[in-house]
Amino acid sequence: MRMRPLEIGDLLDETFRMYRRHFFLFAGISAIVSIPVAALWGYIYFAVFGSIAAQAGTGQPFDISTTTLVGALVVVVIGLLLVPYNYGAVVYAVCESAQGRPVTPAGVLRGVTRKYFQIFGYAMAIVFMVLLFCLLPLWIWIWVLWVAVLPVVFIENVGLIEAMSRSWQLVEGRWWRTFLILLLVFILVYVVQTALGAFIAGAQLLVEVILSSVATTWIFAAASILIASLVNPILQIAIVLIYFDLRVRREALDLFQLAQRVESPQPGGASAF
Repeated sequence: MRMRPLEIGDLLDETFRMYRRHFFLFAGISAIVSIPVAALWGYIYFAVFGSIAAQAGTGQPFDISTTTLVGALVVVVIGLLLVPYNYGAVVYAVCESAQGRPVTPAGVLRGVTRKYFQIFGYAMAIVFMVLLFCLLPLWIWIWVLWVAVLPVVFIENVGLIEAMSRSWQLVEGRWWRTFLILLLVFILVYVVQTALGAFIAGAQLLVEVILSSVATTWIFAAASILIASLVNPILQIAIVLIYFDLRVRREALDLFQLAQRVESPQPGGASAF
């Protein structure tokens, strides 16, 4: 990836260009790490909502078995443990790809596993802020300042606290610009997910003619997660590009990369950022 200052339109264009160029890589990794989550949440829909649907016409109060509740709790715990892979896998792949390094599913798994606790801690910090502050504007302000945490963790190989401080320093003074980019990306992701969601809803109505409503809900709940996994890389690629753009503007990273190329023009050389 050639480093250069990116205007907002250029950054969005680069995001989609990078996704198109590496679609099967990024979408494949995102789908692979989403499959366990889709299966687990499909189980919750089938076990919990299936039990409720079966008792709906009996006139008796709803009674969900202890086994079902324990199973649902186990699914939630496993889902939480998989969060670092769901949110870190594509970001790691984009970081490696941007530095010209080969990316493989096994390499992504190893890379995310090495930083598992940092990613998990970051995700829990975001959730904790939502529960603690209960103020959307304050949460948005802090989240934008922390938007580059994962790229910092992967590329600069630092701990979580240092990555949070580093991201804060990079974004500070450019908060509104970063917020506008993220807002535009969220709008694009929302539009695409809404279109795919409408398609899934139409397909669900057709399939319910053949299968039971419970089975259909189970299948399409899992399918919704998998389809969303094809859209999520757009945001994750944009976050990595925001990180590099901030470093170019603050630290002249593009000039450093150019100097590296002059000193080491051989192809295949590892990039140091």
